[in-house]
Formats: sequence, C-alpha cells, structure tokens
Amino acid sequence: MLSRPPFGEELRSRLGLPRRARRLTSSPRSRVWQAELSGSTVVIKQLVDAPEADERYAREVAALRLASRADPPVVPRLLGADPVQRVLVLEHLEHGRPREGWIVDYATALARLHATARPTDAEALPRWSGPTPADVDAFLRLADTLGAPAPNGLRAELDALVDRLGRNGARPALLHGDPCPGNDLHTAAGVRFIDFEQSSIGDGAVELAYLRVGFPTCWCVTAPPAGLLAEAEAAYRSTWRSLTGTAAPEDLADACAGWLIRGDALVERARRDSTDHLAVLPHRDWTWGTATARQRLTHRLRTVSRLTAATRTLPHLHHLTTHWPTPWPTLRPLPTHRP
Repeated sequence: MLSRPPFGEELRSRLGLPRRARRLTSSPRSRVWQAELSGSTVVIKQLVDAPEADERYAREVAALRLASRADPPVVPRLLGADPVQRVLVLEHLEHGRPREGWIVDYATALARLHATARPTDAEALPRWSGPTPADVDAFLRLADTLGAPAPNGLRAELDALVDRLGRNGARPALLHGDPCPGNDLHTAAGVRFIDFEQSSIGDGAVELAYLRVGFPTCWCVTAPPAGLLAEAEAAYRSTWRSLTGTAAPEDLADACAGWLIRGDALVERARRDSTDHLAVLPHRDWTWGTATARQRLTHRLRTVSRLTAATRTLPHLHHLTTHWPTPWPTLRPLPTHRP
C-alpha cells in the first residue's frame, strides 16, 4: 500500500525527501513505512494520536539513544526524530529466519541491551512497574475459587514479593518492556530489538524470566527445552558480567512469581486495564496468539513451583503452586518452537 509518511521541514532539511514509501504492517498504536532516503532504505515510524502517545514516543527515543551505546549494535540506528509529529526515522534492517536454538542469541542480545543502562541513567526513563496489591487480591481470589490450598501466611508473602519487585536491581538495566518474538530482528550481524514504547529502567531479571515463564507480554509463546533454556540463561549471565563486572541474578523465582500473579499478562496490551482477568478463567478460556490463557497460567504455575522449591522467601507460594488443582487436565503444553 502506497502512502506519504509525515516528514516535516526539519527532517527534510537534515535527511532529504523520502521516496518510494510504502506502508508496513504495524500495531494500532503506530503507522510504519519503508522508504528510500538518499539512496538508503529506512523505516519511518509515527505514533498515532492516542492516550499516552507522547509518553510512549519519549520512551522510545530515550531507549534508542541509551541502547545506541552497545557495540556491536543491539538496536537500529536512530537517524532522525520529530517530537511534534511523533516521528522516528530508523535504519532499515533485514530480518532473517531465526536459527534453531535462537533463544541463545536472543538472551545474549538481551543482556547487551540491558547493560547499556548506567547507574546515572535512573531518571532517563520511568521505573519498571511490577505487580500491585490488587494483583495479589485477584490471584488469591482465583486460588479460592478453584479450591487451591492457600496457607495462612501466603498474603503476607505475596505482599513482600510485590515490595521486592518494586525495587531496582543492584545495577539498573535498560528494559525493553515488550521483548517479544517479533520485536527481535535476527539479522546477518546479530539480534536487534525494535519497538521500545514500553521501555523502562529496572531489574534485568524480570525480562530474563521471559524465557522460563513463557513470554508473558507476548502473543507468541514458547517453552524451550530445559537444556536450551539453561544455555540461554548462561549466555545472558556471562554477557552481563563481561559488560558490567557484576553478577546477573541467579534466582528467578521472584521475577517468575511476579508474572504469575498478574492477570494483565494473560491478554494483549489493548485489554490491559482494570479488568480482573483472573476472575474470568474459571468460567471461560480465550486464545491469544499461540496459546490460551489457561495454558499460560498452567505453565507459569508449574514454573514457579519448580523455582520456589528451594527458596526461603516463597515457601507458601511453593506449597500453593505445587498443590494447585488441575481443573483443566486436557490442556496441551505450550509450544516449544517459535512459529
């Protein structure tokens, strides 16, 4: 589909006039074109008028600039920006088919992305927003509805979890905010991340946990085999240490438990509002992308059960997830391969 991307006078004077522009598929929150500028192919992205559009634009620009510190790159180059029209001009990158075992490359690039943040960048982006007491309430109501055995100390334990997750890690990381299959481009020169509208500063563990807990903010869910998962996590930790001189988190129990209790991690972004999605699950299942909500929840329960077996901070949650009833015994496991 041919159309003309918005390109103000300042961008034209710096970069020239875009030619041969054509619209690309994008989310409802943006318009995206591929075009030619001075003989080079570029991507032009405009965030459309919508609630929080200015904030999402500011986040994306700030994250791209922080991430540009990585060498070799982990993001496309930001060639130009027009904050009035919320337009970004980006280097065009060719995405190839991810190789078998792609999550190792993904995890390595994710660590390199996270490591571009410095301690002085704490105010460059909003802090990551984790689960809330309302999420705890909704999760406990679901457990009660399904007859799951909730020990007396579970609420206090989950309240303490929410408090811990609200703190930054020992060394803040640049978080993508939605590091999903599709927002990672597997190029000939390595993995590059795009679409930073939800970026923030926080603990890298909450995104490293995506590999174990099933990509909680993503339509495309995978549950990699244990050996490959261990290799990917080892690659993340080794890369993080080499770049920062600090140890990456070994224990992902808190991060995975945080994703477990969040009902809005069962629906696409447009539906993440004040609705208690966990309350719907006993009565109705729904499909989002490559898995249903019940499949996602069941995988997270099993993951948290395994991870909390040896933890001292979440013994009650371990008991609950280990003895969770199985009201949906015919559910299939999550896909092991990326579509």
